Amino acid sequence: MARAVRFDGYGDRDVLYVADVDVPVPPPGEVVVEVRAAGINPGEAKIRSGVNAERFPATFPSGQGSDLAGVVSAVGDGVTEFAVGDEVMGWSWRRSSQAEFVVVPADQLIFKPPRLSWEVAGSLYVVGATAYAAVRAVGAQSGDTVAVSAAAGGVGSIVVQLLRLKGANVLAIASERHHDWLASNGALPVPYGDGLADRLRAAAPDGIDAFIDTFGPEYVDLALELGVPPERIDTIVGFARAAEVGAKAEGSMAGTSREALAELAELAASGRLEIPIAATYPLDEARAAYAELAQAHTRGKIVLVP
Repeated sequence: MARAVRFDGYGDRDVLYVADVDVPVPPPGEVVVEVRAAGINPGEAKIRSGVNAERFPATFPSGQGSDLAGVVSAVGDGVTEFAVGDEVMGWSWRRSSQAEFVVVPADQLIFKPPRLSWEVAGSLYVVGATAYAAVRAVGAQSGDTVAVSAAAGGVGSIVVQLLRLKGANVLAIASERHHDWLASNGALPVPYGDGLADRLRAAAPDGIDAFIDTFGPEYVDLALELGVPPERIDTIVGFARAAEVGAKAEGSMAGTSREALAELAELAASGRLEIPIAATYPLDEARAAYAELAQAHTRGKIVLVP
């Protein structure tokens, strides 16, 4: 038997529990991974609460989690790329990674770079794929000025760094306690709150070329107010508003590929991309991990370590 995070109905984090489940047996083409780290994400909390029930319905009892990193413990028929004992990272689309063991298709895994920590490897997929897609969606180029909302969050902090690697000038909207870190990564920090539009205009007197929103639809409206063309606005949150005004809403699905994850993993392993780890929790403390996530001011990733 093994343990896995479960919930039997929509609700607050108190619906979460850790269940004893059978260790999975891999079907053909799939791999069982003994999980060493599994990141948590705001989207999972929204699915669990029922906020996203129409867009992303749950089937009960439901597991949780997409991000994963661990060691291969079994392989199904036809799998030749991986062997028992290999260190891997990747993703599950079955809401199942927050567990001691998870079974996933082999084509949703890559080898973990040896220099990459388990915590970073196990929390890179969702935020990395989302950031990768957002930067690509707005067509960021060297010399562009790009504004980023919630720039110190899990996705925002990676967006900022990917933009800087492309040579873009980044206006990083965040609370002042994160300004030093953002400035150390080459961004120009801008405090959020009343008067933000004026502060952004002052910071970019020649205009803002693109806007990446990682917080909410009000930033789509702000981008339009600042004269950013809709086709160069991407939001990972305000889907309805984006559809209304012709902005983009490309996120983790659009950025999902083994090639993209491998590129991000190598950047992180080499130190060119920093993935801050805010906290780690054992599997039994999943509720506490999501309680910290709900504070919405954490810089970096919160990770479960089974």
